[in-house]
Amino acid sequence: MLRIILAQPGSTEFDEQGRIKGTLHIPLSEHGSQQAAAVANDLLEENIQVVYSSPCEAAEQTAAALAAALSVKVKKLEKLRNLNPGLWQGKLIGEVKQRQPKVYRQWQDHPEIVCPPEGEMLESAKQRVDNTLQKLIKKHKDGVIAIVAPEPLASLIRYQLAGNELGDLWKAECACGSWESIDVETENVGS
Repeated sequence: MLRIILAQPGSTEFDEQGRIKGTLHIPLSEHGSQQAAAVANDLLEENIQVVYSSPCEAAEQTAAALAAALSVKVKKLEKLRNLNPGLWQGKLIGEVKQRQPKVYRQWQDHPEIVCPPEGEMLESAKQRVDNTLQKLIKKHKDGVIAIVAPEPLASLIRYQLAGNELGDLWKAECACGSWESIDVETENVGS
């Protein structure tokens, strides 16, 4: 069995302002650096073999803190880039809610049917994430690995691995500096 530690990066100034980060490369805030250090401290006893990171600055900084604490390598995975929110990127979540209430509500209730203006459909991101996760699971049949990914990408990873509901991706957008453990059966993968 493979255990995947799914960690969200510490917060950025955008998170603290309630802005949509999307694929922007924004560094950790001071508070976010503290959150990354706390995640690394929490995971000291997990026997993590390698840390995989989304290609965004906050995830890379959080992954580096984790890898340094555990004396393991970080591998950046381009295919684990965050969902592209198009023209919503950089906007306040409240601004989208006020200016596009119908689309905001659809994204909250049924994100799979909404494409942010000039952004990426959820299905496209799901396929990209699923292909990447299948390769990781095939490579690591057992043991413990960590994936550091921002929201809403982390929700997609959780959905693919554990079959949980996607939930409210607007709320997920503000989740920072937390982690969870997901056990994955690998017996039938790649056969």
